[in-house]
Amino acid sequence: MMLRAGPYQLQFPGKTLIMGVVNVTPDSFSDGGRFFSTENAVEHALELARQGADILDIGGESTRPKATPVPAAEEMKRVVPVIERLIGLISVPISVDTMKPSVAKEALRAGASIVNDVAANRQDPAMWETVAHSGAAYVCMHMQGTPENMQENPSYLDVTREVNEFFGKRLEILEKHGIGRERIILDPGIGFGKNLEHNLQLLQQLESFTKWGCPLLLGVSRKSFIGKITGAQSVEERLAGSLACASLGVRAGVNIIRTHDVQATRQTVRMTEAILGHKEFRE
Repeated sequence: MMLRAGPYQLQFPGKTLIMGVVNVTPDSFSDGGRFFSTENAVEHALELARQGADILDIGGESTRPKATPVPAAEEMKRVVPVIERLIGLISVPISVDTMKPSVAKEALRAGASIVNDVAANRQDPAMWETVAHSGAAYVCMHMQGTPENMQENPSYLDVTREVNEFFGKRLEILEKHGIGRERIILDPGIGFGKNLEHNLQLLQQLESFTKWGCPLLLGVSRKSFIGKITGAQSVEERLAGSLACASLGVRAGVNIIRTHDVQATRQTVRMTEAILGHKEFRE
């Protein structure tokens, strides 16, 4: 299928795309606010593009567990100037990582072409209406609860079945609001309202989410459950575990890997594709 994202058209199945993370926040779990200024964020985004990022994901509000919400005006102040600076400097799509329709609207106006929405579990249709009118692509992510409370006591009878049921219902709602499947990316939301066993079950059964015919995004980069398994407590020590998940994702049919470590992830993905016999995706 062809994914429509504003002026971009991305072919799936095809080579696994690498989504590079740019956190324009002072409290990111992964980089400690090193790219909080516009200048540093733009420089980092350009470096990720040089390393081979196929998509850049720009976020101005931390969604780590118990994160404090950011006012919309402050979030716009963080992300919009970065997007405006990057347009014309790069040739890859820009994604805005936001839960707020007003922020998404301004980011899309600035040149973003994908909305990465961790709060797709909401009932308010304002975000979907914003996306529908823009022509942008939409990342529909599963989350139980909100970032403030999602890790307090996540509970499922069958996490994979329940995430798939969520996707089925959301696809119907999105299509009713004018967002067709050619513009939808699905993300099972590893670490968002899931405990260690939930995350492992989702990773074991990633292939089940490919049945919807939409590109599948996997975001596990540097997450705390990797440290619980491997003993790697600092985020910098979680690269190997992140790459193991990325390789598994490629085998299971994941189409987009969201990562803080673009160069290492790109090499891992290309090697995995080669081993799987995807000769046309070799670089």
